[in-house]
Amino acid sequence: MLDLVSEDLETSAEFLDKTFLEPAAGDGNFLVAILQRKLRAVELRYPRDDWAETSLFALASIYGIELLEDNHHAAKTAMLDKFQGFHLEHGISCSEDTDLYRAAAFLIDVNIVRGDTLTGMDWQGDEIQFSWWDRVPGAQGVVQRKPFTLASMRSQGFDFTIYASYAACRIEKVYEGNTAGA
Repeated sequence: MLDLVSEDLETSAEFLDKTFLEPAAGDGNFLVAILQRKLRAVELRYPRDDWAETSLFALASIYGIELLEDNHHAAKTAMLDKFQGFHLEHGISCSEDTDLYRAAAFLIDVNIVRGDTLTGMDWQGDEIQFSWWDRVPGAQGVVQRKPFTLASMRSQGFDFTIYASYAACRIEKVYEGNTAGA
């Protein structure tokens, strides 16, 4: 299915921010293939000094839902391994104590959820919730987290859910979880 995406699209500047949602993530094979293609686009289109930041934005646009606990864990692990491997292969520090690794792990935890796509509920019986990671115009590397539910995507109507409000921050610091006013 991923082979249906044209190569021209994958190398365009907009490709990194294109949103992908895998409603039945399984052990993450499709998610990893998407990430791999986005990382390849980072490599082809951006200077090496921008790879860490740009790859986090690419990662932030990939979402998945998986019902089974073991598959959910495997999908998240596979994505983080692919992300970390890309950076380590290119001599970019991405160990567990770096902001790059922590931000990637956080984005994956937030974007790859355990739940049932058909019911729209997570494994605890709450609505499946994701976050948009919007680039802040005029502030390179800064992101604004905006939570939303799967149900709001389906209904395309106004979402009356009250969400936590997050302060804008550098993308490599998203794991710090700064709520607005904190």
